[in-house]
Amino acid sequence: MKDSAPFRKAWIWAVLVIVALLLLSSASGSNRQWNPVDRLVVELTAPLQSLFTSAVNLVEDFWFNYFYLVGVRQENQQLKKQVEQLMLENSRYRELLSTYGRLQALLKFKQTFREPVIAARVIGRDPSGWFRSVIVDKGEKDGVAIDMPVVNALGVVGRIVSVSPHYSKILLIIDQNSSVDCLIQRSRDRGMVKGLSPELCKVAYLVKSSDVSLGDQVVTSGLGGVFPKGLPLGEVVKVVDKPGELFKEVDMRPAVNFSKLEEVLIILRKKISFES
Repeated sequence: MKDSAPFRKAWIWAVLVIVALLLLSSASGSNRQWNPVDRLVVELTAPLQSLFTSAVNLVEDFWFNYFYLVGVRQENQQLKKQVEQLMLENSRYRELLSTYGRLQALLKFKQTFREPVIAARVIGRDPSGWFRSVIVDKGEKDGVAIDMPVVNALGVVGRIVSVSPHYSKILLIIDQNSSVDCLIQRSRDRGMVKGLSPELCKVAYLVKSSDVSLGDQVVTSGLGGVFPKGLPLGEVVKVVDKPGELFKEVDMRPAVNFSKLEEVLIILRKKISFES
């Protein structure tokens, strides 16, 4: 096997020489017809030429596709970054539109009050997760005081229970410690809205003879010295008249969606005292 190696190398070189001669012959006499020797040489070397040409084409295609794919990949990465940037800008744009809509509603609602009001942004919530109180970014230096009523464009939010120079705490009407004197708007029957859960309040002290039905709107009565009269509190969603009970069992869905509370209006009016 070792002795045959030089012969194999010589054969390979011979083939290469023949190919070279053939190429030279083709170049120098392209108009000359092939003789029998030429035809034999062509028959012997053409497959090798074809193989060589295919190999060259394969290498060329490989490098072309490689650089093409590298370019496509870079272009895709650039496009991906552009898409991500556009998505971020679109999200910011939608947020600005949402904020603008809420502020427009607050501004429109603000114009219904005779008393001065100040807008505030919710910056903190009750850590218990029940959303019974929130912190806003307005305080004593902005004219805020304890027991001032707080609303948004949908209705009553709560009242101020604590203040610092720049921040205030609002007790929401869904808190079990909250009580708001109210009226059934249609029948004018009087009751008291008390917190029950994050999504419900109860309307207490509605006597048996009270005219209250599902869908009735509940508003502030103006009594108690905190809330102006006629502010929306919510809608009656449950009425139960239990035998032997003095009062009806009435549940109300608040007008305000407290899980989405972001901006509020603080009515700058001090609590009205009825003491002499």
